[in-house]
Amino acid sequence: MTALLEVRHLRITFPRPGAAPTVPVDDVTFTIAPGELVALVGESGCGKSLTGLALPRLLPQGATLGAESVIRFQGTDLTPLPEAVVRSFRGARIAMIFQDPMASLNPVLRVGAQIIEAIRAHTRVPPATARARAIALLGEVGIADPAARVDAWPHELSGGMRQRVMLAIALAGEPELLIADEPTTALDVTVQAQILELLDTLRRTRRMAVLLITHDLGIVADRADRVLVMYAGRIIESAPAAALFTAPRHPYTRGLFAAIPRLEDTVERLAPIAGVVPSPDQWPAGCRFHPRCLRAIATCQAARPPLVDDGASHATACWVTTEAST
Repeated sequence: MTALLEVRHLRITFPRPGAAPTVPVDDVTFTIAPGELVALVGESGCGKSLTGLALPRLLPQGATLGAESVIRFQGTDLTPLPEAVVRSFRGARIAMIFQDPMASLNPVLRVGAQIIEAIRAHTRVPPATARARAIALLGEVGIADPAARVDAWPHELSGGMRQRVMLAIALAGEPELLIADEPTTALDVTVQAQILELLDTLRRTRRMAVLLITHDLGIVADRADRVLVMYAGRIIESAPAAALFTAPRHPYTRGLFAAIPRLEDTVERLAPIAGVVPSPDQWPAGCRFHPRCLRAIATCQAARPPLVDDGASHATACWVTTEAST
């Protein structure tokens, strides 16, 4: 199947006065097929959100893409395009929702006005048509009595309803790819499940691809088609979700699974991964996980492991795994 999105050698740098630039995202490569739900997982500080922001060219001020970076959407490389051209993709073909809807919504505009603004930014329709479309979108994302809620203020809605409004805004341009960056953060467990189920339903009904960025492997188990595991700015494992959950290979991925509580377990204490993700200006040489890895060997400190595919779409960047399989 032809890729909807193809990312090759994505590298994001931030300048530092008097020092070498930091590289929080370093040589990231992956693809997303039409209608596919791909989960990008890893601890905070691994570069997941920056990767998501790079796709519609929404990087923070000062950040630059490396010369070899390629972000190809339906055959068009977005990286060399001027901002005016990229805007024709952003929102209309590639949309994004963020983890804090209260910070994303304008508190002095009614939610309907914000959806209408998004609709009219992408299609030239009369105000009445745009309002009717806004009401329909609110209904599609599961808000009860959308004709009344269209005139609500953001502060009058719960966190889950505000996230649904953000989804309605994202859908206004009929995107083919939706990037959802930690969309269930700060929501209670029941509402989290509802939002994730809604994302999956919208993906199927609209035949829309989704990149779900999260630190929680547990929420993607039953929904993702593929999982990309990121650590210290690099993809260290990539596999179909069923294969990854059945047999994770990278020691970091195994550590993430070991830290997930399970109802059937009787252990009193979970097994955390020792240490923390280093900052981008202190990336270790070789495999960046080796200072925290209980299975590290001398090669891990000396050389970067390549991301090697086993021929069944399960790729791992690990010297220990590679040596064990040879």
